[in-house]
Amino acid sequence: MNNNDILRRIRYTFDLSDDKVIKLFKNGGKEVTRTEISDWLKKDEEDQKPIYDVDLAAFLNGLIIKHRGKKDSEQPKPEKSLNNNLIFRKIKIALNLRDEDIVALLDLADFEVSKHEINAFFRKPTQKQYRICKDQFLRNFLQGLQIKYRGKKKENEVNPEAEEKRPATRVISRPKRD
Repeated sequence: MNNNDILRRIRYTFDLSDDKVIKLFKNGGKEVTRTEISDWLKKDEEDQKPIYDVDLAAFLNGLIIKHRGKKDSEQPKPEKSLNNNLIFRKIKIALNLRDEDIVALLDLADFEVSKHEINAFFRKPTQKQYRICKDQFLRNFLQGLQIKYRGKKKENEVNPEAEEKRPATRVISRPKRD
């Protein structure tokens, strides 16, 4: 997953407007414009401008501040380099998630995992039990968050309101000619 996908998914999951995204970046120590956000969120990779690690780190720090509040001491500086483990950790901190919550979120995305596997992502890289968080895991975690906060779309689901507005159709049978 690239940083643009992560920003796009988090924005969609929490239904963040451009103004809210700008405020999150500002809380994280980065001034951004609406044009920059628009360029980062474009789906067409030709027009899309990449969001760098330091910028995504500022956004995630702003998300932490929004959900947990500011620290009394100096605010953390955005990291210059991010990996999936660090992104996962920042989202976990922002939403104050416990291991059980993460297991439940991943279960919503039909991805089974144990608490021990989750703990391995948050260990120091020098520890023997440390595991690298791969894109598939982070993608399923973000999918679980999306399902929790936005609901799950069912395939072939008919919108009852649209069904009521649609005029009833009648089948007219015509007599057969001999």
